[in-house]
Amino acid sequence: MMRVRRMWCVWGVAWHLVAMCPSSAVAQQGATVAAASDLNFALTEVSEQFARQTGQRVEIVFGSSGTLTRQVRDGAPFGMFLSADEAFVEQLANAGLTRDRGVLYAIGRIVLFAPTGSPLNPRDGLDGLARLLATGGVTRFAIANPEHAPYGRAAEAALRKRGIWNDLQPHIVLGENVSQAAQFATTGNAVGGIIAYSLALAPNLQNRGSYALVPDVDHPPLRQRMVLLKRAGPVVEQFYRYLQEAPARAILERYGFTLP
Repeated sequence: MMRVRRMWCVWGVAWHLVAMCPSSAVAQQGATVAAASDLNFALTEVSEQFARQTGQRVEIVFGSSGTLTRQVRDGAPFGMFLSADEAFVEQLANAGLTRDRGVLYAIGRIVLFAPTGSPLNPRDGLDGLARLLATGGVTRFAIANPEHAPYGRAAEAALRKRGIWNDLQPHIVLGENVSQAAQFATTGNAVGGIIAYSLALAPNLQNRGSYALVPDVDHPPLRQRMVLLKRAGPVVEQFYRYLQEAPARAILERYGFTLP
């Protein structure tokens, strides 16, 4: 697990440099959007639809909410932030880095995912994972890093509630964000992982395994909030409004998000 952490630490530095240096034209317009990685497919589809309907484009940088929050504090040229945990938006608002306190745009869910051929059956839920763990059948199990990824914290909470967090520790592989956790859950010899419902519904994962929703009572709610940052330009302001309209909300709902 420590080797994986170090590997993704290097990846995180490289990603930080990319996030700090988007294309100059977009950055000057304040049209760069920072978004939690659970939105990878849904928000990309929304932005493409936005471009078709308005002729305007935004550049999106995906990452863990905690990492993106640090980048905003460090002066990254973002005009808007979509967090997977509204607490990060509150932190930035309290620091005077946002236009206001934003709006709740979605509530996320987590799923237990297993790649094709895994001995783990997601339909058996975390009880099935516990039984597999007890028989020595768990090789690696992927979640997002709980230190800065809200979906990782939700996964940890669910595993703790089931009473298997401590025993599972030697087998856990941490992704820098929930998208990385999804990659880990579908590659190598991992039996699976806990990932975002929105990613499990994405086309490139649908044929790579199976999943089952983790009961939402097993973890704190994933209340996702977005906010305009101080440097937001007119295109991002338009995109912010667009995300609150029916066409964008329909896409978010199709990717499994509960809408406020």
